[in-house]
Amino acid sequence: MKKVSLLLIMGAMTTQIMAQQPQQPQPQQQSVQPPQQQRQQMKPEETEDWSRRPAIVTPGKYGAPPSDAIILYGGPQDIVNWVHENGSAPVKWTADSALTVVPRTGGIKTTRSFGNCQLHVEWRTPSVVSGTSQGRGNSGIFLMGLYELQVLDSYNNETYYNGQAGSIYKQHIPLVNASLGPGVWQTYDIVFTAPKFQTNGELLKPAYFTVFHNGVLILNNVSLRGPTEYIGIPVYKAHESKLPISLQEHGNPVSFRNIWVRELQ
Repeated sequence: MKKVSLLLIMGAMTTQIMAQQPQQPQPQQQSVQPPQQQRQQMKPEETEDWSRRPAIVTPGKYGAPPSDAIILYGGPQDIVNWVHENGSAPVKWTADSALTVVPRTGGIKTTRSFGNCQLHVEWRTPSVVSGTSQGRGNSGIFLMGLYELQVLDSYNNETYYNGQAGSIYKQHIPLVNASLGPGVWQTYDIVFTAPKFQTNGELLKPAYFTVFHNGVLILNNVSLRGPTEYIGIPVYKAHESKLPISLQEHGNPVSFRNIWVRELQ
């Protein structure tokens, strides 16, 4: 009997102690709303971005450059924007309404340097067809003087495909051949992203090209393996963030006109 009473007393004391202890709040489960329900509860203004007002640019009419373009060549007065590829000698090409290669005089480059950019170039191969493959209307546009977009008479002119007009020479074949015939003015509209390097010289991000040839997309944000090489595999070497644009002299009297550039971030 005493044993039973003792057990009853101990049980009552335990119950009293537990009753005096503060109750821990039970965590409430938060319901996750599906995206559709979240959208329904949002206001239209919550997804409006007012952080940066785009600058106003007036487009050029009938192939003219836009209002924020830097004119590299629009006539003989703009020859001052170019120098010989060696950086010191004057340009020896013919400069009138167009810049025309004079064979065996060397290439030319801009006096200013550029990195990320939009570049417009009009070009024309000779109307009198001479030579075949790489020997027919050959030149090149080198972004930063290192990364070549091929210029070539590729109208009924067979050559290796990563060397035809619109190719990133020896690296990328154009999606299509949009070439016009010899002696006809053609256009390249280029968006170029310069490569980036770490402080130790290691490559952080490769160069990229997007190119429209005569209004047709032929290269869509392609990455480069390195600078243009005629022989061997390209390898990146660290260089400045901005360098001159170069036009190649390859022995053929190719002409260029209406060259303008827009610097991009």
